[in-house]
Amino acid sequence: MTAHCFAGVDVGASNTKSVLIDDDAGILGSAVCKTGGDFAEAARWCVEESLKRAGLGRGDIAAMVATGYGRANVPYTAKTVTEISCQSRGCYHCFPRAITVIDIGGQDNKVMQLASDGTRLNFQMNRKCAAGTGAFIEEIANRLDLSLDEMEPLARKSTKHVELGAYCTVFTSTEILARLREGVRVEDLVCAVFGSVVKRIMEMAPLEGEVVLTGGVIAYNPILVEMLREHVSGKVVVPKEPQLTCALGAALTARTI
Repeated sequence: MTAHCFAGVDVGASNTKSVLIDDDAGILGSAVCKTGGDFAEAARWCVEESLKRAGLGRGDIAAMVATGYGRANVPYTAKTVTEISCQSRGCYHCFPRAITVIDIGGQDNKVMQLASDGTRLNFQMNRKCAAGTGAFIEEIANRLDLSLDEMEPLARKSTKHVELGAYCTVFTSTEILARLREGVRVEDLVCAVFGSVVKRIMEMAPLEGEVVLTGGVIAYNPILVEMLREHVSGKVVVPKEPQLTCALGAALTARTI
């Protein structure tokens, strides 16, 4: 069978994503799974699931590119590319103009500024601490004995603004316990947790012009989009599948090989 699709796989620290595209960059299939402890297996499963959903087989892939934290653990790709490059490319494909990309990941956050032709002008990453990332939200959820799915609905029930002053996940957990002892409602604390994520992002780099929000944290917590819109003067937009833009960028790179 003649190969006629291109694959991108984004092996993240928390989740692995894959995207298949055709010659015209149309998405044929995609998949997301927990990365777990076996990066290669997570990548294999995602690619196979994407092929299954697209009605294709492994022999239909003309080229594959891996990106993300575990990209070096995917042995059967044509090449590996940094997530900064793939995220920029995927987002520019969705919004082909001058944009500032904010990617909120499981372990880190990135801010990328792109020119009108897609050239990357600058990028910043968060501190080594996981505060403000998906891991931060997950740790606080565990501390409050909540599932991740419960966090955003609870935050939307908040009726009182609460500030969390800690810049560290461990210290924030301690601060939350103190606030609970003071009688602060869980709903208000959860909302403050999302507010803390926004504050960490705002500290990273000037958010100028049109802002594009990506990543699994954005996909599952759209309240962050609403909060950021309150702090950014320009337009804030979100791709249709914000969790897949990095894998899409990898697939677009594979198309050029």
